[in-house]
Amino acid sequence: MDLLFANDKQGEHAPSYYAATALSDRRWPELTGQKRCDVCVVGGGFTGLSAALHLAQRGFGVTLLEAHRVGFGASGRNGGQVGSGQRLEQDDLEAEYGPATARRLWDFGEEAKQLVRDLIATNEIPVTFHPGIVHACRTQSEVDHSKAMAERLARDYGYDQVTPLDRDALRAILPSDAYLGGDIDRGAGHLHPLNYAQGLALACERAGVTIHETSHVHHIRPGAPLRVQTRHGHVEADHLIFAGNGYLGQLAPRVASHVMPINNFIVATEPLGERVSEVLRENVAVADTKFVVNYWRLSEDNRLLFGGGESYGYRFPDILKTVRKPMLEVYPGLADARIDYAWGGTLAITRSRMPYFARPLKNALSASGFSGHGVAMATLAGKIMAEAVAGQAERFDLMGTLKVPSFPGGGMLRSPLLALAMSWYAMRDRIGI
Repeated sequence: MDLLFANDKQGEHAPSYYAATALSDRRWPELTGQKRCDVCVVGGGFTGLSAALHLAQRGFGVTLLEAHRVGFGASGRNGGQVGSGQRLEQDDLEAEYGPATARRLWDFGEEAKQLVRDLIATNEIPVTFHPGIVHACRTQSEVDHSKAMAERLARDYGYDQVTPLDRDALRAILPSDAYLGGDIDRGAGHLHPLNYAQGLALACERAGVTIHETSHVHHIRPGAPLRVQTRHGHVEADHLIFAGNGYLGQLAPRVASHVMPINNFIVATEPLGERVSEVLRENVAVADTKFVVNYWRLSEDNRLLFGGGESYGYRFPDILKTVRKPMLEVYPGLADARIDYAWGGTLAITRSRMPYFARPLKNALSASGFSGHGVAMATLAGKIMAEAVAGQAERFDLMGTLKVPSFPGGGMLRSPLLALAMSWYAMRDRIGI
């Protein structure tokens, strides 16, 4: 079974709050016949759209193929959080790679956030970047670590945007008894992810990119040029960029052995009106410290958008039941709140939680496995791949040296083995370890 079609209608967005408030219903035609270009991009999410835009701005002829709609995958379904740094914290990166590389990775993360904001401004995308992400801690040791990391970032990285929060300070923003403290990062933020993706697509078109939706790539013929085959046509290109992330399947087996698709879920309540003060007293996003992270924020019309729960097979579970339980653990007072939207999507993780940059073929590049930290980093990854195609591969090669081990059993056994591991960590979450 193909994840591209397991839970979704052909060529349609998930039934999400994001789709209901989309910037545009613009559709691009399916690929038919034969096309020739300099670079073919497979995947119309943040990574592919950013790569296509930056390539076109460098003068390359670019064709982008998307199996469904631009922003269809994780890019149009996620929590909308634009976080700082990398998925791993800086102390872990310093221990793994040393201070110099850890600093470069931090700088990449800062550039990624700024790139998102610059693309919105430069291309006049009607999306608001709301500053502030709260990290909510469940144990005192996590609160202490959060405070130490805020001090470390200020001292060693010159980043003074993180403020530690004790229990009372956290509750002044997030009125819940579920957490003991945490921090707030005023340099991070949140946005409407599908509208950001659609805005990038429109910018791509203005820059000269040819976009084809409902154009599922089912075969790649290596060579110079490569041949990228869809149902009703093919593209011949000098270079190929894989940007399918969790939906890439077996198009690039080497990537599949290092990157694991998992499913994650979000619900949107009815507009909360005056009750919004029971949820958040500032318009910031939140992520907690559970291994299976709960994350939430407010919509523009004051709905609670709450994400939580994961699954590792093809079919989605009962999404409402899956997400409502952790939501009520945080906000039991919302038991009577109507749920207007419930949706799931597939993202991709790696064993190290760092993205996997690779050259699956001599003239093909791939970046994926952003592990829940993809709004900013996927956007930067597209820019870095565009640089590499243009002959400036130093940053791509640096990301390619990161330690991203393959999953045991490769593409065949990764799913059942990961499900066992995730079940263990989910149990630890439940008993508070």
